[in-house]
Amino acid sequence: MSNPLLIIRTTTQPVDAACARLQEVSTAHKFGVQAYHNLREKMELKGVAFGRECRVVEVCNPQQAAIVLGQDIEISTVLPCRISVYEEDGRTALATMKPTAMLGMFNAAGAAETARAVEDALVRIMDETCRD
Repeated sequence: MSNPLLIIRTTTQPVDAACARLQEVSTAHKFGVQAYHNLREKMELKGVAFGRECRVVEVCNPQQAAIVLGQDIEISTVLPCRISVYEEDGRTALATMKPTAMLGMFNAAGAAETARAVEDALVRIMDETCRD
């Protein structure tokens, strides 16, 4: 199912390899890795069976974050950027919400330009990560 609010890329790499590569590529593009969540593992630790692999990598470019936070502190509710890595139809998918869509919910002057720059960088990061 296609969602116009998402950017999705796929790869034949296993989830673990794609996650490792994503973290390396993000750092190379000046996005720090803020957190890494293994959702299947966390759910199982809480006694909830979840058979699919799904990881969430939180990334942030501090210079870009400072710009939008200076425009509207409420933008903090959608930071940092999250890239999900999960199994789908025999492939590994990387998916993220479009920053342009998320920041469009705020009426911060100038946020659109920053959102576009971040979105372009996330596309490059995801494309580079998915190269087999």
